[in-house]
Order: sequence, then structure tokens, then C-alpha cells
Amino acid sequence: MEIPQDALLLRIFIGESDRWQHRPLYEAIVLRARELHLGGATVLRGPMGFGKTSRLHTAKVLELSMDLPLVIEIVESEEKINAFLPELDQMISGGLVTLEKVKVLHYRGQKRD
Repeated sequence: MEIPQDALLLRIFIGESDRWQHRPLYEAIVLRARELHLGGATVLRGPMGFGKTSRLHTAKVLELSMDLPLVIEIVESEEKINAFLPELDQMISGGLVTLEKVKVLHYRGQKRD
């Protein structure tokens, strides 16, 4: 699988408690991206954040939130990202989705001995 040097970074900001069809939304998004043979996806968990409602989500012990912020990042060709966006739109009821142009320097699998 190849990703062109000029690609897009799709960044999806959601909450850990967000769901889609009775499963965690982040899991549904990553599995659908894999089914569509996108180049890869990474889920990042944030220790603190807030969104449109300004409600603070934190991992601090005294203020423990069960809804920490998550960011899903996918780097792929513009064509494949644009094809994925309508599916993503059906899955996400709240959150933030951004696109950035990126320059891919390396996309290699790890060499195994």
C-alpha cells in the first residue's frame, strides 16, 4: 500500500464515551478505515481537553472524567480521504473534523529479522 508524497491528514476529535452502533466510536472509525484500505489510523488519548460546550474533561484523580478526549489521525491520498468523509459524517454526531495538507516523507513497514 502506498501513500502519495502529497497527502491529507484527517484529524477527528471525539470523546472516549462516544458510540456508534453499540461500540466505541473510535473503534468503529478505525475498523471502517481499515476495511476501506486506508493507509493507517492512530487513536491518541488526551489527558485533558474541552470542546464546543466548554465542559472540561480531565484525567486528574480528583476530577476523573469517564469521557477523555480522543484524536484519530489518518494520513492518505486526497481521493481516499474524500471517499471516506461521507461515511465518517454518518458516524459522528458531535466532535470536530479537520483536514490538512501534508508531505509524506516515509511510509514503511518495520523490517523483521
